[in-house]
Amino acid sequence: MGESVHAVTTLPTARPPGCPFDPPAELTEAQRHGPISRFTHFGGNPGWLITGYDLVRAVLADPRFSSRRELMNVVDYPLPPAPPGEFLLTDEPQHGRYRKPLVGRFTVRRMRLLTERVEQITTACLDAMEEAGPPADLVTSFAKPIPAIVICELLGVPYEDRGAFQEQIDAFVGGETDENKLLAAYTATQDYLAELVAAKRADPTDDVLSELTGSDLTDEELRGVALVLLAAGLDTTANMLSLGTFALLENPAQLAALRADPALADRAVEELLRYLSVAKSFMRTALEDVELGGRTIEAGTTVVLSYHTANRDPGRFADPHTLDIRRQSTGHLAFGHGIHQCLGQQLARVELRVALPALIGRFPTLRLAVPAGEVDLRPETADVYGVRSLPVAWDTEPS
Repeated sequence: MGESVHAVTTLPTARPPGCPFDPPAELTEAQRHGPISRFTHFGGNPGWLITGYDLVRAVLADPRFSSRRELMNVVDYPLPPAPPGEFLLTDEPQHGRYRKPLVGRFTVRRMRLLTERVEQITTACLDAMEEAGPPADLVTSFAKPIPAIVICELLGVPYEDRGAFQEQIDAFVGGETDENKLLAAYTATQDYLAELVAAKRADPTDDVLSELTGSDLTDEELRGVALVLLAAGLDTTANMLSLGTFALLENPAQLAALRADPALADRAVEELLRYLSVAKSFMRTALEDVELGGRTIEAGTTVVLSYHTANRDPGRFADPHTLDIRRQSTGHLAFGHGIHQCLGQQLARVELRVALPALIGRFPTLRLAVPAGEVDLRPETADVYGVRSLPVAWDTEPS
């Protein structure tokens, strides 16, 4: 095996100039050299970067690769295990213990039953935008409120607490680099969830968190499960709504096609999920030596899985850097794959399928209110990519 292997020394973060929806150019270049590259973690430890669709999917389905945080060999000091209940960073059987009580509550059928409620929330947001008139920040007036109200209602977060809770979530998933601010937001969220779990145990209501108090999960575990659901349910869909709208506005032919034929909504949503891949990457650690893509991943080595290049792999998707809402994009990895595939994916789909067509239908002349290059994008340090603010405008009817 004397063949040279492409190497990436640090995880690239800079998007190509004028291309806010494309992966960093160095990642795309790495993929051109092959689906797997040598990689150096920020702690100096050697690893691998996987950019190809087939290999990313294979690792996600392979139990020889671990999600446990304490096994991530990425820094020069030991990482602690995930807090109880935070099942994204655990393996079986612990992962199943946390996730199984939730599976029946997030089925396709249950999520589709929420469609009418999502329509009501979306209509209320659009009514408020229309009444206030242009311009508007689509993030605060549309993209954040819809998933925030939905997930808070599902989990039983009181309406009056939603705004403050959303700010706390934003602070520790939005790419904030001030460690004191991060810790303060995380602690405040944990304290709030502890109070919420106690309230649900004392006086259960008709919501998922109250139902979970009937399981064998401890209060601490319930708090961790609730944190994962709320953070994921708020942040990923909010950024898909805002960044998805931005992408459509920058691709007017695709926007016009969706506006002309709302029946394209299902395909449009799947294509936007593939094209944008807002959850950019995840990591796994080999539990034993694993042969992958002609390379040996040694036990204890942590690999970085690049979702946004996997979803732009020309071996899987023709003309992958083009947004095409008529494309059959099923099989994309925006929600992951395997036992950790996103629990709330059907909820996200319902919200996106309802909200995006409703927005462009209500405002036929919707457009950016600033040049595209001035849109305030989230930093690449954020766990989920997106925009911090999306100023939009539209024509109003003459009075």
